[in-house]
Amino acid sequence: MSLLQVKGVSHSYGFDLSNFFKWNTRSKKVLSSITLSIDVGICLGVLGTSGAGKSTLGKVILGLQRPQCGQVLFQGHDIYTADKHTRYKIRRHLQAVFQDSYSSVNPRMTAERIIAEPLENYEKLTLAELKRSVIELLERVGLSEKDLKKYPHQFSGGQLQRINIARAISLKPKLIVLDESISSLDMVNQTLILELLKDLKKDFGLSYFFITHDIKAACAISDQLAVLEKGEVIDFYDCKNQFFTSEHPVVKTMIGSMLAEHPQKNIGASHSNNSELFE
Repeated sequence: MSLLQVKGVSHSYGFDLSNFFKWNTRSKKVLSSITLSIDVGICLGVLGTSGAGKSTLGKVILGLQRPQCGQVLFQGHDIYTADKHTRYKIRRHLQAVFQDSYSSVNPRMTAERIIAEPLENYEKLTLAELKRSVIELLERVGLSEKDLKKYPHQFSGGQLQRINIARAISLKPKLIVLDESISSLDMVNQTLILELLKDLKKDFGLSYFFITHDIKAACAISDQLAVLEKGEVIDFYDCKNQFFTSEHPVVKTMIGSMLAEHPQKNIGASHSNNSELFE
């Protein structure tokens, strides 16, 4: 059984759920019959341009945006129709890291409080145990005990995203939705965070739903790739070579729009040559 299954999910903004026959003429269809799955220990990279529906799909998977049609099954349970106790358990094992590290935290809370919050909700720990767990999590993401009492504004964007990641892994979840989680960082921090995410995936047996518009980032961390365009999954790829040799016009356009990492690399070269940029 797959860890996560998305079955025939469709969603539109402006649709009136209170009246099935009432349709807002301004409604916009953002997802159309999405079907995909993620197995244990797998990172599914979801590529697409702005407006393709990636973030909406992430919200649907997290239980934040109920779709008009379809199902989202986590370990076989429909996250929208499961009973209260099951939904409580699902929330523990389904976490997220978003693009804006600053808006993802309470600016009035210290790093210690930010990371401790989910542990307080799900674990019965003494104050000493709680502090020890938070310190271990800070150190696991490359920070230290001296950062415990700092507030969000005292961290760089990369450091604060590490705190968000520490919070996300605190309950040892099974799946983390990463919604453009490195796109606001500089290139150095992007590389460091990707390496951290790969290490955590290996060490904790995590699965990722990695939403991005960045082909290089997707290829660096993903085991499989899916491409969204206008709310539809246009293709799946089991490896990056399949992606770079795809004949789908949308994928070819995406590849052609990449900037070469080095001047001598010709973006107009063959797809196989482009894939060498990500070895």
